[in-house]
Amino acid sequence: MELDQSSEGLSEQIARHIAEQIISGELVEGERIQELRIAKELDVSRGSVREALLLLQRTYLIDIFPRRGAIVSEMSAQQMRALFDTSSMILGSLVQRSCEIWRQQDAEQMQKLLESLEKNVQAGDIEHFYDAIFDFLTLQSQRIENPYLSNMYQVLLPSIRRGYFLTLNTSRRELQEALDLFRLVIDAILVRKPHQAALFMDDFCRYLRNLVLESLARMKQIELAWARRSRR
Repeated sequence: MELDQSSEGLSEQIARHIAEQIISGELVEGERIQELRIAKELDVSRGSVREALLLLQRTYLIDIFPRRGAIVSEMSAQQMRALFDTSSMILGSLVQRSCEIWRQQDAEQMQKLLESLEKNVQAGDIEHFYDAIFDFLTLQSQRIENPYLSNMYQVLLPSIRRGYFLTLNTSRRELQEALDLFRLVIDAILVRKPHQAALFMDDFCRYLRNLVLESLARMKQIELAWARRSRR
């Protein structure tokens, strides 16, 4: 990875690089993050890597322990339930506020988003489907003029992405169901019904949570089967 000279700081770029490795599963739960390897790989100082790890700790992607260093955080069913329950509350508040502030040009963008999501469903493009939804929600979080809510969303987003990366093998039918639920959120925003928007967002988050939990259970079963085979 080549680090650019954008306004984003060096430690933030390093943190984003490591985060993508965790989200995609290149770095797995329980794995120790080797500061020296990352420093050499990116041609940066270990001090910059340590700063990046402190940033990542805030997003719950890693845990930092005395004398053990940084470890990729566990992905358990309990944690995923807690993550999506919390996300539902935050996103519910976000879409409620969005109901109050959207303008006509925003309505056109929302309709284009739904059209793009429909194409993702037809192509079975799960990753870009969810990325587009959460990019939209990120934009809303930046527009609502509530720094506390926006910050909480940004803190949770990497873990949310790590969760839905597990669902990349779900069916087109399940993806269509996710779109149908999210369409209800958009429709409620467009008719300025904040309570309904929050309820529909809760439905969407619970549906995604269940897909993640099912995928996580399958992953754990595969890991257990390989562990048993290796002991033979």
